[in-house]
Amino acid sequence: MELQFEEEGLQPVSPTGQYFSSPVLSVSNLGVMETEVPIDESPTMSMLKNVFLPISPRFSSIMVERRGKKQWKRVEVNLEDHVNIPVFPSGLSPASYDKYFDDYISKLAVERLPQHKPLWEIHIIKYPTTTAAGTIIFKLHQALGDGFSMMGALLSCLQRADNPSLPLTFPSRRRSQSRNNKNGNFVTKVLSSVSNTISDFFNSNMEEDDQTPIRSGNDGIEFKPIAVSTMTIPLDRLKLIKNRLGVTINDVLAAMIFLGTRLYMPDINKSSSEARGTAVVLLNTRMMGNYTSVQEMTKPNSKLPWGNHISLLQVPIPKLLTNGEEQIDNALDFVWKAHNIIRSKRHSWGIHLTAGFLEILNKFGGHESAARYIRNSLKKSSMIISNLIGPVEQMSVANHPVQGFYFLVFGSPEGLDVTIVSYMEKVRIAFKMEKGLIDPPKFKSFMEKSFDMILKASEKNVVEKN
Repeated sequence: MELQFEEEGLQPVSPTGQYFSSPVLSVSNLGVMETEVPIDESPTMSMLKNVFLPISPRFSSIMVERRGKKQWKRVEVNLEDHVNIPVFPSGLSPASYDKYFDDYISKLAVERLPQHKPLWEIHIIKYPTTTAAGTIIFKLHQALGDGFSMMGALLSCLQRADNPSLPLTFPSRRRSQSRNNKNGNFVTKVLSSVSNTISDFFNSNMEEDDQTPIRSGNDGIEFKPIAVSTMTIPLDRLKLIKNRLGVTINDVLAAMIFLGTRLYMPDINKSSSEARGTAVVLLNTRMMGNYTSVQEMTKPNSKLPWGNHISLLQVPIPKLLTNGEEQIDNALDFVWKAHNIIRSKRHSWGIHLTAGFLEILNKFGGHESAARYIRNSLKKSSMIISNLIGPVEQMSVANHPVQGFYFLVFGSPEGLDVTIVSYMEKVRIAFKMEKGLIDPPKFKSFMEKSFDMILKASEKNVVEKN
């Protein structure tokens, strides 16, 4: 049981934190770390007490409601209530433990974090799977902060495996020279931005995606079992495509996901080839930069502040135009479309208009009204895409080298969540799917096929230019 401190010193929960922690919408993030060696859990309590809890007062706080507003209240944390070490049958093969692990993740997906204690948990899987000797899972509620904040917090608990005295470093954020890098006409740009703003705002509130092999349209999906599949792409291959085409790595990844989805859908149901599909892309609204210390993030007027600083971009999923071998050319078209759509929406004022509309809903209807608006917008879409940048070097947690890392988002009301994180010069993509709707192995195979198509198309583009 959590022992509460005195009433003084309450801190307000941010509006976004309230939206994601309501009866209408409750979202959590899972950071999954795959260790190279079997897990020794003995350092867990001391690490949590001396390293994790001091990172942020929110890790030692619960949400209470005072006069209709949610506030953070400091409590005494009973660490044993937050650490879970499941027991599976002993002596099984790693492939058998894969099934137990998948079932455990599916169970975590539908369990909301209890409100009477701080909104985080750690799950230590001591059994070997086909991808790791052991697995450590951090479950953190979205109200504590967005993915950028949570990555900064987790990195405060980690060290470089090769030399703990050196800091972890991150990939460069430099962009390739844009294929459309022209000055253009100022008036044209302004009119285009206004048009995009109006279109983005009203389309996001009125239209709903069709039911397809990736979207059932059922209500309450966030409370139903899920399946998870992951794939890994070498970062140098993504950079090769990026440099060949003059786009960003995010453009390449978005195109791969869109193309793979469009290849998968008609394979399951031919009539779905022309179906309307939309992806919600989570956008970090901070000034671009690498992760910094939590102490820096919590300073007043920080350029990279702690908390929830995200917005939602609704991006239409392009449709296939050709069949057979000509799909190689269509693959390149997906890259151009992803590049142009995401760039135009980043320059749209729609994200600010939506933020202002949420503030109005919150002011006059309360945080549940704003949460309901967000939930309805997400539910109308086919998928959510979010990404984070991880370190170049191998991480270690309590002297356990981490060989693989990915994250998942739970509690969102659509059937397909795609999360992307870079780590050790590789990109890990995780697909969280509505169980029974999407075939995980087949869906992954189409994603691998779409990446190969884009790689070949980029090579063909270079040859044709020369």
